[in-house]
Amino acid sequence: MIEVINLTKKFGNFAALDNVSLDLKEGRIYGLVGANGSGKSTLLRVLSGVYMCDGGEVLIDNEPVFNNPKIKEKVCYLPDTPHFVHQSNLKEMAAFYEGIYPSFSKERFDHLMSMFPLDLNAKISTMSKGMQRQAALILSLSVKPKYLLLDEAFDGLDPVMRKVLKALLIEGIEGGEMTAVIASHNLRELEELCDAVALIHKGNVLFNDTTESLKGNLHKVQVAFSRIPDMSIFEGLNVLHSEKSGSLINLAVRGEKEEIEAFLNKLGPVFCEILPPTLEEIFIYELEVTGYDFNEILS
Repeated sequence: MIEVINLTKKFGNFAALDNVSLDLKEGRIYGLVGANGSGKSTLLRVLSGVYMCDGGEVLIDNEPVFNNPKIKEKVCYLPDTPHFVHQSNLKEMAAFYEGIYPSFSKERFDHLMSMFPLDLNAKISTMSKGMQRQAALILSLSVKPKYLLLDEAFDGLDPVMRKVLKALLIEGIEGGEMTAVIASHNLRELEELCDAVALIHKGNVLFNDTTESLKGNLHKVQVAFSRIPDMSIFEGLNVLHSEKSGSLINLAVRGEKEEIEAFLNKLGPVFCEILPPTLEEIFIYELEVTGYDFNEILS
Protein backbone atom coordinates (compact mmCIF):
# COMPACT_ATOMS: atom_id res chain seq x y z
CA MET A 1 0.00 0.00 0.00
CA ILE A 2 1.15 3.53 -0.79
CA GLU A 3 0.25 6.22 1.76
CA VAL A 4 0.72 9.89 0.93
CA ILE A 5 0.23 11.94 4.08
CA ASN A 6 0.09 15.76 3.96
CA LEU A 7 2.81 15.75 1.30
CA THR A 8 4.44 19.05 0.36
CA LYS A 9 7.21 19.41 -2.23
CA LYS A 10 8.73 22.80 -2.99
CA PHE A 11 11.19 24.12 -5.53
CA GLY A 12 12.38 27.37 -4.04
CA ASN A 13 9.26 29.27 -3.06
CA PHE A 14 7.06 27.31 -5.48
CA ALA A 15 4.96 24.51 -3.99
CA ALA A 16 4.64 21.84 -6.70
CA LEU A 17 2.63 19.74 -4.24
CA ASP A 18 0.75 21.33 -1.36
CA ASN A 19 -0.49 19.17 1.53
CA VAL A 20 -1.50 16.22 -0.67
CA SER A 21 -2.94 13.08 0.92
CA LEU A 22 -3.76 9.83 -0.91
CA ASP A 23 -4.18 6.15 -0.04
CA LEU A 24 -3.36 3.82 -2.93
CA LYS A 25 -4.38 0.27 -2.08
CA GLU A 26 -2.71 -2.76 -3.59
CA GLY A 27 -3.92 -4.59 -6.69
CA ARG A 28 -5.44 -1.60 -8.49
CA ILE A 29 -4.69 0.74 -11.37
CA TYR A 30 -4.76 4.39 -10.35
CA GLY A 31 -4.91 7.36 -12.68
CA LEU A 32 -3.39 10.75 -11.90
CA VAL A 33 -4.99 13.33 -14.17
CA GLY A 34 -4.15 17.00 -14.63
CA ALA A 35 -2.73 19.56 -17.02
CA ASN A 36 0.99 19.90 -17.65
CA GLY A 37 2.56 21.48 -14.57
CA SER A 38 -0.22 20.37 -12.22
CA GLY A 39 2.11 18.24 -10.06
CA LYS A 40 1.57 14.73 -11.47
CA SER A 41 5.21 14.07 -12.41
CA THR A 42 6.47 15.56 -9.15
CA LEU A 43 4.18 13.22 -7.22
CA LEU A 44 5.49 10.18 -9.11
CA ARG A 45 9.08 11.23 -8.44
CA VAL A 46 8.35 11.53 -4.73
CA LEU A 47 6.57 8.15 -4.73
CA SER A 48 9.58 6.54 -6.42
CA GLY A 49 12.06 8.13 -4.01
CA VAL A 50 13.71 10.38 -6.59
CA TYR A 51 12.59 13.47 -4.64
CA MET A 52 12.57 13.95 -0.89
CA CYS A 53 9.47 15.35 0.83
CA ASP A 54 9.65 18.91 2.14
CA GLY A 55 6.66 18.23 4.37
CA GLY A 56 4.50 15.27 5.29
CA GLU A 57 5.56 11.77 4.32
CA VAL A 58 5.23 8.98 1.77
CA LEU A 59 5.08 5.40 3.00
CA ILE A 60 5.24 2.26 0.88
CA ASP A 61 4.36 -0.90 2.78
CA ASN A 62 4.60 1.18 5.98
CA GLU A 63 8.16 2.35 5.29
CA PRO A 64 9.53 5.65 3.92
CA VAL A 65 10.71 5.31 0.34
CA PHE A 66 13.44 7.97 0.17
CA ASN A 67 16.93 6.49 0.72
CA ASN A 68 15.38 3.07 1.29
CA PRO A 69 16.88 0.52 -1.17
CA LYS A 70 14.75 -2.30 0.24
CA ILE A 71 11.53 -0.47 -0.68
CA LYS A 72 12.90 0.85 -3.98
CA GLU A 73 13.44 -2.74 -5.13
CA LYS A 74 9.63 -3.03 -5.17
CA VAL A 75 9.10 0.16 -7.21
CA CYS A 76 9.75 0.75 -10.92
CA TYR A 77 9.32 4.29 -12.22
CA LEU A 78 9.10 5.09 -15.93
CA PRO A 79 9.36 8.88 -16.52
CA ASP A 80 7.79 10.70 -19.43
CA THR A 81 11.21 10.73 -21.13
CA PRO A 82 12.85 7.30 -20.66
CA HIS A 83 16.55 7.15 -19.80
CA PHE A 84 18.99 4.50 -20.96
CA VAL A 85 22.70 3.85 -20.54
CA HIS A 86 24.57 5.74 -23.29
CA GLN A 87 24.92 3.76 -26.54
CA SER A 88 23.25 0.70 -25.00
CA ASN A 89 20.98 -1.83 -26.65
CA LEU A 90 18.08 -3.73 -25.10
CA LYS A 91 20.19 -6.77 -24.32
CA GLU A 92 22.64 -4.63 -22.35
CA MET A 93 19.83 -2.72 -20.60
CA ALA A 94 18.21 -6.01 -19.57
CA ALA A 95 21.47 -7.06 -17.91
CA PHE A 96 21.64 -3.64 -16.23
CA TYR A 97 18.11 -3.96 -14.83
CA GLU A 98 18.78 -7.54 -13.75
CA GLY A 99 21.69 -6.28 -11.65
CA ILE A 100 19.50 -3.67 -9.92
CA TYR A 101 16.21 -5.51 -9.41
CA PRO A 102 16.25 -8.99 -7.78
CA SER A 103 12.75 -9.56 -9.19
CA PHE A 104 13.83 -9.07 -12.82
CA SER A 105 12.60 -11.99 -14.92
CA LYS A 106 14.57 -13.01 -18.00
CA GLU A 107 11.68 -15.26 -18.98
CA ARG A 108 9.30 -12.31 -18.78
CA PHE A 109 11.72 -10.15 -20.78
CA ASP A 110 11.97 -12.72 -23.58
CA HIS A 111 8.17 -13.06 -23.66
CA LEU A 112 7.68 -9.30 -23.95
CA MET A 113 10.35 -9.04 -26.64
CA SER A 114 8.29 -11.48 -28.70
CA MET A 115 5.28 -9.15 -28.43
CA PHE A 116 6.99 -5.88 -29.36
CA PRO A 117 8.68 -5.39 -32.77
CA LEU A 118 12.10 -4.34 -31.44
CA ASP A 119 15.64 -5.40 -32.33
CA LEU A 120 17.41 -6.74 -29.24
CA ASN A 121 20.84 -5.63 -30.49
CA ALA A 122 19.98 -2.22 -31.99
CA LYS A 123 21.19 0.87 -30.16
CA ILE A 124 18.20 2.32 -28.34
CA SER A 125 19.33 5.88 -29.17
CA THR A 126 18.69 5.16 -32.89
CA MET A 127 15.09 4.11 -32.23
CA SER A 128 12.04 6.33 -32.70
CA LYS A 129 10.33 7.92 -29.71
CA GLY A 130 7.60 5.29 -29.77
CA MET A 131 10.10 2.43 -29.98
CA GLN A 132 12.11 3.87 -27.09
CA ARG A 133 8.90 4.00 -25.05
CA GLN A 134 8.28 0.34 -25.93
CA ALA A 135 11.82 -0.54 -24.85
CA ALA A 136 11.33 1.21 -21.51
CA LEU A 137 8.01 -0.57 -20.96
CA ILE A 138 9.54 -3.98 -21.71
CA LEU A 139 12.27 -3.34 -19.15
CA SER A 140 9.86 -1.99 -16.52
CA LEU A 141 7.39 -4.86 -16.88
CA SER A 142 10.22 -7.41 -16.84
CA VAL A 143 11.11 -6.21 -13.35
CA LYS A 144 7.71 -7.55 -12.26
CA PRO A 145 7.51 -4.70 -9.74
CA LYS A 146 5.06 -4.61 -6.90
CA TYR A 147 4.49 -0.94 -7.71
CA LEU A 148 4.72 0.36 -11.27
CA LEU A 149 4.72 4.15 -11.73
CA LEU A 150 4.16 5.39 -15.29
CA ASP A 151 4.34 9.00 -16.46
CA GLU A 152 2.43 9.53 -19.74
CA ALA A 153 2.59 5.78 -20.35
CA PHE A 154 0.89 5.87 -23.76
CA ASP A 155 2.79 8.80 -25.21
CA GLY A 156 4.30 7.91 -28.59
CA LEU A 157 2.62 4.49 -28.83
CA ASP A 158 0.47 3.60 -31.81
CA PRO A 159 -3.10 2.30 -31.21
CA VAL A 160 -2.05 -1.36 -31.42
CA MET A 161 0.74 -0.94 -28.87
CA ARG A 162 -1.61 1.00 -26.57
CA LYS A 163 -3.99 -1.95 -26.55
CA VAL A 164 -1.12 -4.33 -25.85
CA LEU A 165 0.09 -2.19 -22.93
CA LYS A 166 -3.41 -1.96 -21.43
CA ALA A 167 -3.77 -5.74 -21.68
CA LEU A 168 -0.40 -6.26 -19.98
CA LEU A 169 -1.27 -3.89 -17.15
CA ILE A 170 -4.62 -5.56 -16.57
CA GLU A 171 -2.94 -8.97 -16.68
CA GLY A 172 -0.44 -7.87 -14.03
CA ILE A 173 -3.15 -6.50 -11.75
CA GLU A 174 -5.45 -9.49 -12.12
CA GLY A 175 -2.54 -11.82 -11.42
CA GLY A 176 -2.02 -10.04 -8.10
CA GLU A 177 1.50 -9.11 -9.09
CA MET A 178 1.42 -5.33 -8.94
CA THR A 179 -0.24 -1.99 -8.37
CA ALA A 180 0.04 0.62 -11.14
CA VAL A 181 -0.10 4.41 -10.92
CA ILE A 182 -0.42 6.16 -14.29
CA ALA A 183 -0.10 9.92 -14.75
CA SER A 184 -1.77 11.47 -17.80
CA HIS A 185 -3.58 14.58 -18.95
CA ASN A 186 -5.93 12.42 -21.01
CA LEU A 187 -9.00 11.19 -19.11
CA ARG A 188 -10.31 9.23 -22.09
CA GLU A 189 -7.12 7.18 -22.24
CA LEU A 190 -7.48 6.12 -18.61
CA GLU A 191 -11.25 5.66 -18.41
CA GLU A 192 -11.46 1.98 -19.34
CA LEU A 193 -8.28 1.09 -17.47
CA CYS A 194 -8.30 2.67 -14.01
CA ASP A 195 -10.01 1.50 -10.84
CA ALA A 196 -9.67 4.97 -9.32
CA VAL A 197 -8.72 8.45 -10.55
CA ALA A 198 -7.33 11.53 -8.79
CA LEU A 199 -7.51 14.97 -10.43
CA ILE A 200 -4.55 17.20 -9.55
CA HIS A 201 -4.56 20.95 -10.11
CA LYS A 202 -1.83 23.40 -9.04
CA GLY A 203 -0.39 20.92 -6.59
CA ASN A 204 -3.70 20.02 -4.96
CA VAL A 205 -5.98 16.99 -5.27
CA LEU A 206 -9.43 18.24 -6.31
CA PHE A 207 -11.06 14.81 -6.65
CA ASN A 208 -10.06 11.29 -5.68
CA ASP A 209 -12.46 8.38 -5.96
CA THR A 210 -13.03 5.01 -7.59
CA THR A 211 -14.39 5.12 -11.12
CA GLU A 212 -17.26 2.94 -9.94
CA SER A 213 -18.29 5.48 -7.29
CA LEU A 214 -17.87 8.42 -9.66
CA LYS A 215 -20.05 6.82 -12.33
CA GLY A 216 -22.59 5.07 -10.12
CA ASN A 217 -24.30 8.16 -8.75
CA LEU A 218 -24.20 10.55 -11.71
CA HIS A 219 -26.30 10.29 -14.86
CA LYS A 220 -26.53 12.08 -18.19
CA VAL A 221 -30.14 12.75 -19.13
CA GLN A 222 -31.55 13.70 -22.52
CA VAL A 223 -35.21 14.68 -22.43
CA ALA A 224 -37.63 16.43 -24.81
CA PHE A 225 -41.21 17.73 -24.45
CA SER A 226 -43.88 18.69 -26.97
CA ARG A 227 -43.59 22.23 -25.61
CA ILE A 228 -40.30 23.49 -24.17
CA PRO A 229 -40.86 23.87 -20.43
CA ASP A 230 -39.40 26.22 -17.86
CA MET A 231 -36.34 24.67 -16.24
CA SER A 232 -38.00 25.01 -12.82
CA ILE A 233 -39.87 21.74 -13.49
CA PHE A 234 -36.64 19.89 -12.66
CA GLU A 235 -36.35 21.39 -9.17
CA GLY A 236 -37.11 18.03 -7.59
CA LEU A 237 -33.88 16.62 -9.05
CA ASN A 238 -30.28 17.20 -7.99
CA VAL A 239 -29.21 18.82 -11.28
CA LEU A 240 -25.51 19.62 -11.58
CA HIS A 241 -25.59 20.85 -15.16
CA SER A 242 -28.27 21.77 -17.69
CA GLU A 243 -28.39 23.09 -21.22
CA LYS A 244 -30.88 23.35 -24.06
CA SER A 245 -30.21 22.31 -27.63
CA GLY A 246 -33.32 23.15 -29.63
CA SER A 247 -36.15 21.08 -28.19
CA LEU A 248 -33.71 18.72 -26.44
CA ILE A 249 -32.70 19.36 -22.83
CA ASN A 250 -29.47 17.85 -21.53
CA LEU A 251 -29.05 17.35 -17.80
CA ALA A 252 -26.41 15.95 -15.48
CA VAL A 253 -28.26 14.58 -12.46
CA ARG A 254 -26.94 13.07 -9.26
CA GLY A 255 -29.02 10.32 -7.65
CA GLU A 256 -30.43 6.85 -8.17
CA LYS A 257 -31.27 6.05 -11.79
CA GLU A 258 -34.68 4.54 -10.99
CA GLU A 259 -35.76 7.59 -8.96
CA ILE A 260 -34.63 9.99 -11.69
CA GLU A 261 -36.48 7.98 -14.33
CA ALA A 262 -39.69 7.91 -12.26
CA PHE A 263 -39.54 11.67 -11.68
CA LEU A 264 -39.05 12.44 -15.38
CA ASN A 265 -41.81 10.07 -16.52
CA LYS A 266 -44.31 12.00 -14.39
CA LEU A 267 -43.49 15.12 -16.43
CA GLY A 268 -44.81 13.47 -19.61
CA PRO A 269 -41.82 13.80 -21.96
CA VAL A 270 -42.05 12.77 -25.60
CA PHE A 271 -38.49 11.45 -25.34
CA CYS A 272 -36.33 10.52 -22.36
CA GLU A 273 -33.02 8.70 -22.19
CA ILE A 274 -30.63 8.19 -19.28
CA LEU A 275 -27.05 7.49 -20.28
CA PRO A 276 -23.85 6.76 -18.34
CA PRO A 277 -21.51 9.77 -18.46
CA THR A 278 -17.89 9.50 -19.50
CA LEU A 279 -15.22 10.13 -16.89
CA GLU A 280 -14.44 13.43 -18.60
CA GLU A 281 -18.07 14.52 -18.35
CA ILE A 282 -18.16 13.57 -14.66
CA PHE A 283 -15.17 15.77 -13.90
CA ILE A 284 -16.64 18.62 -15.94
CA TYR A 285 -19.89 18.53 -13.96
CA GLU A 286 -18.22 18.09 -10.58
CA LEU A 287 -15.75 20.91 -11.22
CA GLU A 288 -18.54 23.24 -12.31
CA VAL A 289 -20.26 22.66 -8.97
CA THR A 290 -17.09 23.58 -7.08
CA GLY A 291 -16.50 26.66 -9.23
CA TYR A 292 -13.61 25.41 -11.36
CA ASP A 293 -13.31 25.69 -15.14
CA PHE A 294 -12.61 22.20 -16.47
CA ASN A 295 -11.18 23.49 -19.76
CA GLU A 296 -8.76 25.72 -17.88
CA ILE A 297 -7.63 22.88 -15.62
CA LEU A 298 -6.98 20.25 -18.30
CA SER A 299 -6.06 22.44 -21.27
